[in-house]
Order: sequence, then structure tokens, then C-alpha cells
Amino acid sequence: MESFKSKLDKKNIPEHIAIIMDGNGRWAQKQGATRVFGHKNAIDAVRSTIEGAGEIGVKYVTLFAFSIENWERPKVEVDTLMELLIHAIDTEIQSLIDNNVKLNVIGDISKMPDKVREKIFKCIKTLESNTGLNLILALSYSSKWEIIEAVKKIAQEVKDEKIEPNNIDDKLFCKYLATYGFPDPELLIRTSGEQRISNFLLWQIVYSELYFTKTLWPDFNKENLFEAIYTYQHRERRFGKTNEQLKS
Repeated sequence: MESFKSKLDKKNIPEHIAIIMDGNGRWAQKQGATRVFGHKNAIDAVRSTIEGAGEIGVKYVTLFAFSIENWERPKVEVDTLMELLIHAIDTEIQSLIDNNVKLNVIGDISKMPDKVREKIFKCIKTLESNTGLNLILALSYSSKWEIIEAVKKIAQEVKDEKIEPNNIDDKLFCKYLATYGFPDPELLIRTSGEQRISNFLLWQIVYSELYFTKTLWPDFNKENLFEAIYTYQHRERRFGKTNEQLKS
């Protein structure tokens, strides 16, 4: 079967792709295993996706790895996820170096265990001189948290008379978001068949194309990524304009 990669328009590759990695638990249940087993097997999907994105020139990939709401899951699952994160960094760091990947993290990292934070910051430092794909991990992240934090910072700046309220617009607001410096995603992918955003990048995806696939995350690979991009390339992005305006 011909790969979707060969069908892609190389001039229309999205610069930034965001992914809600969903379905680890259901994948594990199908194997007759615990949810943790699904999380362990999710690393292969992450590796394949990053490699595929790098092959075709995607510059930014944001992965929704752990939400603020996920802290409410059973303690044994949360503890295991933290250990898996450390393990993943240790096992994948060389691959990230070899593929010239740079790492960034967004979210309320203060909530993460000390050893996890230390491992993350060490990895970021190791990869900081890389110039290829930017991998952005959303950890202990929620869009409501991000927007509220931005409002707090702006309110303080107004109080300190550093900002005039009448000068607050969308461009200024973006400077206070966790994603400042990154372009907004053109494409948002969610796996597992669920069709919701789940408090992820709500400000940034206002004009993103949404792609939902029934593939469970541990089964997702670079070919699935290419298929999503192929679908994206056959959509008309209007940004509030009419067909006639786009054509002219």
C-alpha cells in the first residue's frame, strides 16, 4: 500500500502539530492488562510520531502528556506515570540528540515531584543547542490554568502601572501564555475516537484543524501522522473569510 507520506504536499506541511494522546487504558484492557501497561507501551508511539514529524519538516510538536486533572487519578497510577516519565527521558535522550530535537515544557511544573523536575530540566539543558524539531511536553497542564495565570500576571502589571488597560489586546495577552514564542498549532490530533478538547490549548487552537482518529495512542505511528496531515491538506482554512475572499 502506498504510504500517505508520498502523497503529501511538501509545501503545505503544518509548522506546528498538537496531539492529545488518548487511549492507553483502553489499549491495555484489550490486552487483558492494567492501565499502566498501556502507558508503558505509549513510548513507542511518541518515538514514531516525533521521527515522522522530523522526516517531513514539522517544526513543533506539542504532546498533551499529563493534565492538571490527571493528578486526581488513583495514586498508584500517578506514581507509575511519574516513574515512566523519568524512564522515558533516560531511554529516549540519545534518540532525541541523534534526531536534533529540542525539548520544551509547558504547565504547572511546581506540582511535579522534585526528581521528575530535576530530570526534565537536565534533559532540556542537554538538548538546548539542538536546532531541529521542537518537542513541547504539556505536563501538569490545563488551558484554564494557563489563561488564569496570564490574567494574574497582566493584572499585576496593570496594578504596577506597567500596562494601560486600554492597551490590552490579543497580541499582548499571548505574551503571558505558557506557549509564548511558539506558533499556534495548525493541526490538532486526538486519538482513541473521543471528540473533545479536554482543556488543551483552548486559546491557541481557535483556528486549528481538528482531526479525530479511532486509533488508540499505543498503536499510533508515523503513518497515522502522515494520514492526519494528508487530511489536513485537503481542507479549506478560511480564518473567518468567505470562499470568494480566499480565491481573490
